[in-house]
Amino acid sequence: MSVMTQKPFYLVMGLALAASFAGCTTLATDQYEATALTRYTWQVSYSTDPTHTRGQRFEAFASTTLLNQNGQKPVEAVTGPDERGLWWAALPPRPTMEAIEQRQQALEQPDTPQLIKQVDYRLRFQREGAMVMLPTHYDVYREAVKAKGVGASLALTLGLGDRTVEKAEQR
Repeated sequence: MSVMTQKPFYLVMGLALAASFAGCTTLATDQYEATALTRYTWQVSYSTDPTHTRGQRFEAFASTTLLNQNGQKPVEAVTGPDERGLWWAALPPRPTMEAIEQRQQALEQPDTPQLIKQVDYRLRFQREGAMVMLPTHYDVYREAVKAKGVGASLALTLGLGDRTVEKAEQR
């Protein structure tokens, strides 16, 4: 790349980076709650292709959820804490062959049921006198749990359009 073509490239990259941070808001809060909704779901893959490389669709069966709040053990917890400090509900009942066959469409073959684990992280905090709840990710959840444990306030960085919490730091 010549020097002449490098300058526009770096200029465009710099502007893109600046634009990505321009929509971010930073705020401090003493009132917050970190939640992680853990979910087990049985899922079955159905396919018309024996190699399962195309023509595949998924059906969800029984599911269980458990709300983790501030890293504390929920009363209904059956297992945990896991390697991420999360607690889990009892496993949902595995789908029966009859239930799997009822959802089977013409020419499809069902695969073995798979147990899917999912987690939905959210942070609830006070902003301008009102409580707001926004989606977040594991790192923010853990930082909020640790801060809550020592009674520290948090400095939060919100994402583009203030629709997510991207970063949390103890203050």
